[in-house]
Amino acid sequence: MDKNFNYSSLKLGIIGGGQLGKIMSQKAKKMGFHVTILDPTFNCPAAQVSDKHIIGGFHDSVKLEQLVQETDVTTFELEHVDTSILKELYDAGHRIHPSPYVIELIQNKYEQKKLLDENGIPVPAYKDVESDEDLASFGFPVIQKTKRDGYDGKGVLMLKTAEDIPDAIKTESFIEELIDIDKELAVIVARNREGEVKSYPVVEMLFDDRVNICDSVMAPAKISKEIEEKALEICEKSIQVLKGVGIFGVELFLTKSGELLVNEIAPRPHNSGHYTEEACATSQFEQIIRAVTNLPLGSTKLISPAVMINLLGEEGYQGEPFIEGIHEALAIPELSFHFYGKTYTKPFRKMGHITVLDDDIDKALEKATQAKDMLKIKGSKRI
Repeated sequence: MDKNFNYSSLKLGIIGGGQLGKIMSQKAKKMGFHVTILDPTFNCPAAQVSDKHIIGGFHDSVKLEQLVQETDVTTFELEHVDTSILKELYDAGHRIHPSPYVIELIQNKYEQKKLLDENGIPVPAYKDVESDEDLASFGFPVIQKTKRDGYDGKGVLMLKTAEDIPDAIKTESFIEELIDIDKELAVIVARNREGEVKSYPVVEMLFDDRVNICDSVMAPAKISKEIEEKALEICEKSIQVLKGVGIFGVELFLTKSGELLVNEIAPRPHNSGHYTEEACATSQFEQIIRAVTNLPLGSTKLISPAVMINLLGEEGYQGEPFIEGIHEALAIPELSFHFYGKTYTKPFRKMGHITVLDDDIDKALEKATQAKDMLKIKGSKRI
């Protein structure tokens, strides 16, 4: 689509109806676009704010084709989708961004890493696993990862000694050297169809060790100007290598020796970019709409330091969600509360997030931590 396209009648399709799709849909509706989502769950978060909901699975070729045929542009809020029909439609001229070829590459973390490595992007040492002998290639401890379907810490295993080999992942996998990590960083990078690229600030991610889910994000990261500039350069080059169109979350390791290594890339809005909704001139959720519809990218200026904290389902509870502590938390200055509208909670499920702004990043972290202690997402049933 070009400058002469009638954007007032644009129809956007989103594959996936979770919290990312919900906020994407809200931003698209703000711009006046018609939004259709595809998701197998009735009354999923994105369905609550979209014009049309096609109920279907992410491997349902008939429903995927229906979504693409009925919309001007199709994009994604998740990458675990069947790309075969999407590649046919893309090759026939339908606008699907990121392209299903990029999605297919990123679905395979080994091939993703291999492409980055071959193009000079620094990554941890890695090796394909074809036999148990390969698991010992780097010595121990070593990290084993599934090639496909891993997310939020799933599909990742640390093998501490050779005695752990019998318990190794049995599906297609590869190993990575164990990195001596100082910080885990991330950068949201946007690229539109014209090749315009804009990056958001480098942020630091902190993880919940119990389930290896990103727990909180500090923006900006506490790093030197030199590390910041190098991280931005590496991340932008990574997306240029992919020839990706849309929004990409690039995760990096900063080693204790000061080296930067790309961990992996998500081809969609990313948990590390939630803070952008309050803290940046253009949120990642509006930016992906701009990128895939080939509009000029918005400013990524950081208006205020911010801390984002995920609200996870409490251990020991499941069922209809109940929010505890919302009155106390919302009394904290410059705090924004987001609840995704999921009708069922379970331990560690992402149910919402908070973002806290402050001119002082340490004070923002202090306020966010206070709110986290107050806010509890519990279910109707004890387990």
